[in-house]
Amino acid sequence: MVVQPDPGKPNERRHRSEPLLRDIYIADPSAHLFEGRIYVYGSHDIDGTTPEDDLGSHFEMRDYQVISMDRVGGEVTIHEVALDVDDVPWASRQMWAPDAATKNGRYFLYFPAKDHEGVFRIGVATADRPEGPFRAEPEPIKGSHSIDPAVFTDDDGASYMYFGGIWGGQLQRWTMGHYDPNGSKTDLEQDEQPALNPRVARLTDDMLEFAEPPREALILDEKGFPLLGGDHDRRFFEAAWIHKHAGQYYLSYSTGDTHYLTYATSTSPYGPFTYRGRILEPVQGWTTHHSILQVAEQWYLFYHDTQLSNRTHLRNAKVTELTHRPDGTIEVIDPFLR
Repeated sequence: MVVQPDPGKPNERRHRSEPLLRDIYIADPSAHLFEGRIYVYGSHDIDGTTPEDDLGSHFEMRDYQVISMDRVGGEVTIHEVALDVDDVPWASRQMWAPDAATKNGRYFLYFPAKDHEGVFRIGVATADRPEGPFRAEPEPIKGSHSIDPAVFTDDDGASYMYFGGIWGGQLQRWTMGHYDPNGSKTDLEQDEQPALNPRVARLTDDMLEFAEPPREALILDEKGFPLLGGDHDRRFFEAAWIHKHAGQYYLSYSTGDTHYLTYATSTSPYGPFTYRGRILEPVQGWTTHHSILQVAEQWYLFYHDTQLSNRTHLRNAKVTELTHRPDGTIEVIDPFLR
């Protein structure tokens, strides 16, 4: 296991990238190019009162604020509140990492939140502008559960949602097909069994529901065997993201307690995906959550750390260049300058 720098103390190493903004804390940055402008949808971290635990109870986010820029390195605009938990009838708390998509001039915000029974569901809200404000559907998406929705639209116009996260994300509580409040709080603690994988489902044409039951996006090792639960350096933890490059589908994700961003590739949006390597080495802070975006000919990695606050639950968004090698692998990024 990689030992992280103490998030309560400033890190003396120089950071590769500086925060995108310093006015508010934005984490889990999901970046998209809409109408020729870069929009970033992320968690709006706040300094709450809940004690810290390994289920993330201290991440008390309650609304979303979209930020945008005309180019990487350009001035960042902070837009008005896009959606508040009080405006979502089914949600009670913890508006965690969102994503966004567009179709036919309409914009969709996908977000996880705990319902009034404390179970994570995934909702959708709509707007006529990329920055919102968004209006939430009255119920969560049928069949949705866990956290970290990420929506990918393929070349043929079909859109898919990838979602899930273990530990506080509750994915391990759904292994029997229904929510089990007495399930393991981690990843079932079965190191020799196949690891849990993110879920994927194609969306309906109106982008509001699943067009099919969610299935596993299986992640395999180089020999074609499922990654095991004890393989903490490579197994899925949370933060699934899909991008397509040179005809390959890249599933990237966070390994959680070992703090890597890693990736696997496939010739199908459903997988199975073969593990290929790391994208980002551990950042300052506990969590790692990202997105990958192409702007013109350049690819970028959006991620977060705790440079500004040195506190686990107050994170700042960043961006750096990402490079695909000719063989399809991705150059590993060090968040620090040596």
